[in-house]
Amino acid sequence: MVLLTIVSCKKDTRPNYQFMPNMYESAGYETYGENDMFANGMEARMPVEGSIPRGYVPFDIENSTEGYNLAKTTLVNPLDSTQVDLAKGKALYDVYCGICHGNKGNGQGNLVKREKILGIPSYDDAGRAITAGSIYHTIYYGKNAMGSYANQLKQEERWQVVSYVLKLKSDLEK
Repeated sequence: MVLLTIVSCKKDTRPNYQFMPNMYESAGYETYGENDMFANGMEARMPVEGSIPRGYVPFDIENSTEGYNLAKTTLVNPLDSTQVDLAKGKALYDVYCGICHGNKGNGQGNLVKREKILGIPSYDDAGRAITAGSIYHTIYYGKNAMGSYANQLKQEERWQVVSYVLKLKSDLEK
C-alpha cells in the first residue's frame, strides 16, 4: 500500500523535489576576486622568505672554483654501501650523462662521435683526478659546456650517479 503511494507521486513530466539545493547549485567565486587575502593585488601569494620546498636539501658549497676545490677535497657520498644501487645509477647515467661522456665514461658519447661537442675527457684522465665531491659539484652546478642537472635529479639520484661514475672510473683504470 505504501509502495503504491510513493510510486504514484512520481511524475516524469515535472521535476522532482530538491531537498538540499545548495548541494546542486553552489555559489561560484571568482579566482583572486574580492578577498582580504589579496589586498595588495591580484597575484598569488609568495612563499615566506627562507622557506624550503618539501624534498629540497640546500647545497651549501658555492658555485666557484674555490667551491669546486672544496667539494673535491671534503664532500663525501652520504650513501653507505647498502644504499648504493649501481643499476639505478647506470639507468640515470644512461639518460643524462652517456650521450656525451659515453657508456664507459671514456668521453666517447654519441654527441662526441658526431662531433657536435668536443673536449669531453675520459674519467680516468690523470690530470682531472675526480672525486665523489667534484662529481657531485659538477652535476649540481655544471662545469664548462656542461649544464646543471640539479633540477632533473634529486639529491639521492645525484649520489647514485656519482657512485656509478666512480665505478666507471675504476673500470677504466684497470
